Amino acid sequence: MAGVMLCPCGSGQAFSSCCARYIDGDAAAQTAEALMRSRYTAYTLQREEYLLATWHPSTRPVRLSLAEEVPTKWLGLAVKRHEQQDVEHAVVEFVARYKVHGRAHRLHETSRFVREAGHWFYLDGEVEAG
Repeated sequence: MAGVMLCPCGSGQAFSSCCARYIDGDAAAQTAEALMRSRYTAYTLQREEYLLATWHPSTRPVRLSLAEEVPTKWLGLAVKRHEQQDVEHAVVEFVARYKVHGRAHRLHETSRFVREAGHWFYLDGEVEAG
């Protein structure tokens, strides 16, 4: 795949045929895992409008201000578990690795998603200690 940008979400697919279609509004994520992967990718690209649009209104912040924060270098994503609880609810457990100020960190979170009117939304997440 020389010359093809691989998707930051770690799927191994080209960005254009993976998360780009969701972030650019050409398609809606069909699973909570696909939405979570696209949200990770949106963080790597600082696409705040997509992050806010896919965040459930009941828990969504007013703004994110990613450009004003200390620059984060996202290093990779590993999905540990995707559990469809019922038609409208799912959880996705993941580990995202990143660097801030040259120090490596990992975010281990179990995120909750809800589906409304055919669209998945990030609801909230529980960060694992450690």
